[in-house]
Amino acid sequence: MAIIDASTMDLKERVVAINRVSKTVKGGRIYKFAALVVVGDGEGTIGFGIGKAGEVPDAIRKGIEDAKKNLVKISLRGTTIPHEIIGAYGAGRVLMKPAAPGTGVIAGGPVRAVLEVAGVKDIRTKALRSNNPCNVVRATFQGLMNLRTAEQVAAVRGKSVKEIL
Repeated sequence: MAIIDASTMDLKERVVAINRVSKTVKGGRIYKFAALVVVGDGEGTIGFGIGKAGEVPDAIRKGIEDAKKNLVKISLRGTTIPHEIIGAYGAGRVLMKPAAPGTGVIAGGPVRAVLEVAGVKDIRTKALRSNNPCNVVRATFQGLMNLRTAEQVAAVRGKSVKEIL
C-alpha cells in the first residue's frame, strides 16, 4: 500500500454522505456537519476522508483535503477487478465480483461512489450487514486494497503467470 502525492493529479470528488450532528447547550442547540468524501483519478487511485465543520461547504472542503492525504493505488484488470473479494471493516461487509464488459457498475450508494471515482466500469457488488456509509466505504476500500493481479501473485510465489492460471 503506497501513499501517492495528490498535488500532480486531477482528481474527481464525490460527496458520499453529509451528517448533521447537534449539541444541546444552555442557550439551545448547536448544529455541525460531517461530510464523507471520496476522491479518485479514474485510473485506480482512490482516497476517502471525513471533514467536520459548522457549515456544509467547509465540511466538504475539509473532507476533500483529508481524502487527498490518504490516496492508495488499487489493482484493476481492464474495466473490472481481477477477482472476487469481500471487503470488511467493523460491521460493514461488501461483496465485489468482476463482471463482463458492458455490465456497468451494479452497486448501491457509498460503494458506487467509491468504484466510480476509482475508474471501475464493470462490477457487481452487494453491501452486506451494515448500511452505515462510513463503514461501507471503509469496507469497500479494504476489499479494493486487498486485490492482487495474477502478475503480483506470480511474483510472490516465484512462478510464471501461466503456471498460476
